[in-house]
Amino acid sequence: MRIVAVTTWFPSSRAPGSGAFVVKDLQAIATLGHEVDVVHLVPPHEDDGTRTVRHAGFRVRRVPMSTQNPVQIARAAGDLAPLLSGADLVHSMAFSSLLPLVLHRPRAPWVHTEHWSGLTSPHTLPRSWQGVLPVLKGVLAAPDVVTAVCEYLARPIHEVRGERVTQVVPCIVPPVDPAPRPERGPRLRMVSVGALIERKDPLLAVDTVAELARRAVDAELTFVGDGDLRAAVLQRAADLGLADAVRVTGVLDTEGVREELARADLFFGPTRADNFFVSAAEAIVAGRPLVVGATGGQGEYIDPRVGELVATQDAAAYADAIERVDASTRDLSAPEIAATVGDRFSVPTVAAGYEAAYETARAVRESRR
Repeated sequence: MRIVAVTTWFPSSRAPGSGAFVVKDLQAIATLGHEVDVVHLVPPHEDDGTRTVRHAGFRVRRVPMSTQNPVQIARAAGDLAPLLSGADLVHSMAFSSLLPLVLHRPRAPWVHTEHWSGLTSPHTLPRSWQGVLPVLKGVLAAPDVVTAVCEYLARPIHEVRGERVTQVVPCIVPPVDPAPRPERGPRLRMVSVGALIERKDPLLAVDTVAELARRAVDAELTFVGDGDLRAAVLQRAADLGLADAVRVTGVLDTEGVREELARADLFFGPTRADNFFVSAAEAIVAGRPLVVGATGGQGEYIDPRVGELVATQDAAAYADAIERVDASTRDLSAPEIAATVGDRFSVPTVAAGYEAAYETARAVRESRR
């Protein structure tokens, strides 16, 4: 089957990290023997000027489109028509990819995959987006099938789609052979992986380290990632006398992330809002216990034997949870922790989920005929 994927999130030379999870999903789909082409609706700030390239084995055709410009969205809708010609199935990925497709509905069966946290946590959006979101959400009714990465995200999609099919296909977090847990020394070594942005609340993470210090718990925290709050994080640590206990590595590759997880005793992510929270799942697969924020889909896969969800953004509450999890998981091995998710997020599992969505979309389209 020839599948044309349409996405606004995809790597370019100006944004090599954009849409890495989209690439992983497409590679999983390709393992099923499908021919996969990509149409990248590239936003201006990521546009490197190329129009036809190959990336990760896929033929990619770029169509310039600003999601803030109605004229460009309409133009992209017209440009899509010949690019979708001959497709057996169209698979859009990311909410913004829907905008031109609803103006020029694909003739082939249409599956859409959604990741956007704005649907589950609209309060994290700019005010201008919050005002139009109730209208924009209506575009989710257009595809034959919509997949969400977790039930938490599927719920607001169900509200829009009603009886139309919505299925859950998780993010890919392949099983690995986890590194043995390090011997627990006098200092609790914590790691947090993700962007240093307000939604991830890294400043609260620093405050939690300070709260642990007030309790005579010697702890350190390594942030793996970067973002607008990097300078503020380091300044908060210095102001609290924690300059030697808080470290920021910047963005690391997969191997670098695994190395930081390997040296850690515990993963800590006081997120205000996530959907799947890939980094938390990666921590479990790596065999590390964890404490994370409760708002999101992570509660669907975190076994209480290996982690705790905190429902309030409060340093004392997070410190309480960290002390409990650190004490209760010391005797658990890395393989025992990893086994709590097993292969739920493996490539074959995700690929099978998409194949089921494709079969449903074809059946839906056939029934309409």
